[in-house]
Amino acid sequence: MKRRALLAAALATPSLAIAQDNWPSRPLRMVVTWPPGGTADILARQLQAPLSAALGQPVVIDNRGGASGAIGTVELARATPDGHTIGMVTSTLISMAAMQKQAAYDPIRDVTPIALHARVANILVVHPRLPVTSVAELIALAKQKPGELAFGSPGIGSAVHISGEMFKLATGTSMTHAPYRGGGPALADLAGGSLQLMFGNASSTLPFVRDGRLRAIAVTSANRAPYLPEVPTIAESGLPGFAIDEWYAVIGPAGMPPAVVAKLNATINAIIGAVPERARLLEMGAEVTTADPETLVQFMLAERTKIGTVVRDAKITLE
Repeated sequence: MKRRALLAAALATPSLAIAQDNWPSRPLRMVVTWPPGGTADILARQLQAPLSAALGQPVVIDNRGGASGAIGTVELARATPDGHTIGMVTSTLISMAAMQKQAAYDPIRDVTPIALHARVANILVVHPRLPVTSVAELIALAKQKPGELAFGSPGIGSAVHISGEMFKLATGTSMTHAPYRGGGPALADLAGGSLQLMFGNASSTLPFVRDGRLRAIAVTSANRAPYLPEVPTIAESGLPGFAIDEWYAVIGPAGMPPAVVAKLNATINAIIGAVPERARLLEMGAEVTTADPETLVQFMLAERTKIGTVVRDAKITLE
């Protein structure tokens, strides 16, 4: 009953003075909750032109980065829910809210889920000088040297960080989290030897693996990644049930008209489901994952439970 109530709230029809059959009547604004150049921004810009062509109105990208996506999410949640403001968000939509006692937004109640866009595995990579080639060897080394191994991340609450904390909880190991202001600097330090390992976002980490600067020993997704089929999952490496990745979704403010949500969902799914787009995303380490709005709500509820448990058990805060 609780899930049905949340679903109803997320898809509720507002009393808006608009004619849904005339939508869209002006350009759409797509708020990207991360700065230019990152995966969320790249996905939004790849969607921009075909979405504009399909809807007959320009789609304007509005980057509102900061606070691991929270600033842009608040901006999006406050927008008029008439379908002319949508946003590209990542899984930090859930983690940032979970880490705050008084969050500025509720990741379910204050948004309208529209379409799941892609899922990106995190790759467990180590510096080549670290004497480990498997998850079992990493666990053994971490237990031998508690607190001495450092794993980097783009920041507190990122999917990369959550993956590391989830790994620590699952293995009973102690490793030091080194948060950076972005994945690029963290990967650069890892390749340079200042860090020992990272659960790096596949889109940014793959180039380091492909040219041999980093060694991939596992992926965090439930299944092996098609772009690294020889690399096992963490689950099949001795931690059954371990599965986490970074996901990207298009959402809007709460209370968008269901007819508008349905049209956006069908249009976006058709765009990203095309063979050329699937191939282009796969090359950058992103797997297309489509879902209808109701399925996306259920997925986000499950993510809130999983990520919230890690945040609580690992005692992750923003302080």
